[in-house]
This record gives sequence, C-alpha cells and structure tokens, in this order.
Amino acid sequence: MTTPLFGGIEAGGTKFVCAVGAGPDDIRAETRFPTTTPTETIGQALEFFRAQAHAGLTAIGIASFGPADVNLASSTYGFITSTPKPGWASTDLVGPFRREFNTPVGFDTDVNGAAFGEHRWGAVQGLDTFIYLTIGTGIGGGGLVNDKLMHGLVHPEMGHIRLPHDWAADPFPGVCPFHGDCLEGLASGPALEKRWGGRAETFGGDHPAWKLEAHYLALALASFICTLSPQRILLGGGVMEQNQLWPLVRNKVKTVLNGYVQAPQILETIETYIVPPGLGARAGILGAIALAQEAVETTRSA
Repeated sequence: MTTPLFGGIEAGGTKFVCAVGAGPDDIRAETRFPTTTPTETIGQALEFFRAQAHAGLTAIGIASFGPADVNLASSTYGFITSTPKPGWASTDLVGPFRREFNTPVGFDTDVNGAAFGEHRWGAVQGLDTFIYLTIGTGIGGGGLVNDKLMHGLVHPEMGHIRLPHDWAADPFPGVCPFHGDCLEGLASGPALEKRWGGRAETFGGDHPAWKLEAHYLALALASFICTLSPQRILLGGGVMEQNQLWPLVRNKVKTVLNGYVQAPQILETIETYIVPPGLGARAGILGAIALAQEAVETTRSA
C-alpha cells in the first residue's frame, strides 16, 4: 500500500522551510530559502512542490508567521494580515497552493502548527490541553484546549501580553513596535541584544541577563497557567537553547504562583512540566505536515 505524502511549509519571517513526507521518520525531500518578497518566496515554494508533484501530494499544510487569518469562514482565510514585516501585509498564502495543486491546504500560525506537530509526534502526545511558546526573534504562543487548536476572535498572541514592569530595576523600554514593553518587547532575542548591547549567545551563564529573562518568562507562564490551565508547557526557540535558563524559569514560576495552583506537576515535578519540544527544531515543519494531514481528515468529515 502506497504511503500518502503531504507537503509542509514552515513560513517564517526569516526563512521558509518546505518538505514532502508523512512524518518524522519519513521526509522525502526538503529545502529552505530566505523570506524575501511574497512573489519571490511563494514562487520558490511553488517551484519546489511542482518538482515533487510526481510523488502525488495528498494535501499541503502551511504554518505561518502572522498575524494571520485562520477563520475558515472568512473571505481572507489563509492571508497574512497586519504583520510588521515589510511587503507581507494582506498576502494570500493559501490561495496560490490551492490553485496550483487542487488539494486541501491546512493553514495556521507557525506556533499553532508546531504545537500540533508536538501533539501528533512529540512531547505532548496524549494530552488535550497544553501550550507551546517560542522565544526567539519574536515570541509567539499556541496550543490545544480540549483537543482543539486555539482559535477564536483571531488566534493567540501570547507574545504581546503586558507584564508587570519595574522601571527602576529595568529601565529598558522594550522593542515591540506596537506595545513597547510587552512580553516580546522585553524578553525576545532582539530585546536581549538591545538591552545588553551584544548577542545573547555570547553572554556567560552568570550574566544578569538570564535572571531577568527568567523573571519575565515566569511572569508570563504563571499568567498562562492561571488562565488556560495547561497540562504541560513547551518552550522552544533560540533563546531557550541557553541551558542555564531552564532551572531559573522553573523556580521562578513556582515563586510567582506561590503555592496557589495545587498541582503536583508544578509543586513536585516541574522539570517534566515546563520542557523543550520533543521534536526540537523540526517541530515547525513537522507541524505543517500535521496540518496537511488534518486538512484531509477535515475534508473527509465535512
């Protein structure tokens, strides 16, 4: 029996990753290229899948940077909307692939996509309510609640929640062009670089940047724990490659919650509650393939 193959696009603000396969152990082809203009970048993705079309693509999934329109009933479903990335606002991502390949196209945010991949193959298999945050060039969040990807008015924008900001202890105004000192503005990779005047990966393990970073991340996680009650929290992205951050974040979360949430996962085994993604850096592209598979399942049940 022939294994159905799916296309996946991890559409990032810096680079696109495209792949064809059926899961973590079955990737048949893959490419990556810089995110330039919509015409050039989407054109490169289309060309890649044209070259792979002989394999027979069952569906394509796109996990995209945003903000994006993920409402299936919307006339602009599949569009990137109000992104600050120059030239990409109001860009139709789904349409060109639907027209070219006449297959179902799954679409969601990059972080929801990564969360969905982790649910299918990674560190949150068997759980129905969890969150995934990526802390890197930006901060984004997504996940599942009651076994459904988080949608609603638009989609989660967890990186833009406001945090208590002690201006005397940290006079840094933040880097977010919309909100200044939101979570992304205070704790993203660019915020670290601008506040401390250097690349974060060059800081030593005892640099004061990490204690402050853990403080802001813990404030955010405590808010998400209280509002969404996730069964597990995944933290990905380049900033979380700093191993010294993990114990700082976990301990600070317990301090901020101050015993209020009486769950053994937090009180006793927080090391297995706040964890890295099981798929590592592959979560995004595998999540896109999972979205393609879900698009087929949704079409069949409609």
